[in-house]
Amino acid sequence: MASEEEFLTMNTSDYDRQKELKLFDETKAGVKGLVDKGVTKIPRIFITPSDGLVTKPVSDNVHIKTPVIDLTGIDIDVKRQNLVVKEIRDASETWGFFQLLNHGIPLSVLNEMIEAVRGFNEQPNEVKAQYYTREMNKKVVFNSNFDLYEAPATNWRDTLFAIMAPDYLDPEELPATCRKIFPEYSKHVIALGTRLLELISEGLGLNPDHLKDMDCTEGFSIAANYYPACPEPELTLGAAKHSDYDFITILLQDQISGLQFLHENQWVNIPPIHGSLVVNIGDFLQ
Repeated sequence: MASEEEFLTMNTSDYDRQKELKLFDETKAGVKGLVDKGVTKIPRIFITPSDGLVTKPVSDNVHIKTPVIDLTGIDIDVKRQNLVVKEIRDASETWGFFQLLNHGIPLSVLNEMIEAVRGFNEQPNEVKAQYYTREMNKKVVFNSNFDLYEAPATNWRDTLFAIMAPDYLDPEELPATCRKIFPEYSKHVIALGTRLLELISEGLGLNPDHLKDMDCTEGFSIAANYYPACPEPELTLGAAKHSDYDFITILLQDQISGLQFLHENQWVNIPPIHGSLVVNIGDFLQ
């Protein structure tokens, strides 16, 4: 197994990307391992090349804002529900993203989830390395960049991934920091996701159970991303441009900005709203 020192001191004039990727991977320490070693320059594998596409600068224009949808009262007021159905339909069709308020998941659950993920990633590496693997058929996987050997650039990100449904996941398979909160959070998010798919079905003029009856609510996975502080943030990304290949993604942000989406050839910031969730309409649903 390669040491982190070996990886950091490679001769950059003799650049072999696949070799560097392998050495990085074999440390089983992820990006956090580099930060813990005190890197001041990011390794070359992390430098993000331009995609060659010309986009407008990131917009802070007050007229370009992610739709914010408040679910208050939708189960007791038909008029309110009809309004929310329209808002979700319009946001899904026009933007593909919206922020959700009063979604029913307690703030304490959201905060505990963020703290559990941070706690896992800030443990000593020998604890985390037990879960580090490239075997994506496992129910619990920790690694840095699931597409490490295929992507044109490595993202400045480590991820703990857990498949929570449809099959039962024994909490004992999860890291200790996440053992209690992952199942609790999953229960809430699956209920919310099911309700959202009902509202989206209605917005499409269908029976509320239409998407549920197509098994769109069956699977649920958690991808808990961790982005350590970067010494050269202008050279890399925590998450490169992508779309999600699912029905919907329900995203919990912490209070550090950075999330953006592309709208009409312009990158738009999604500023964190404490207690909110971000919903992304995935490729399958589109």
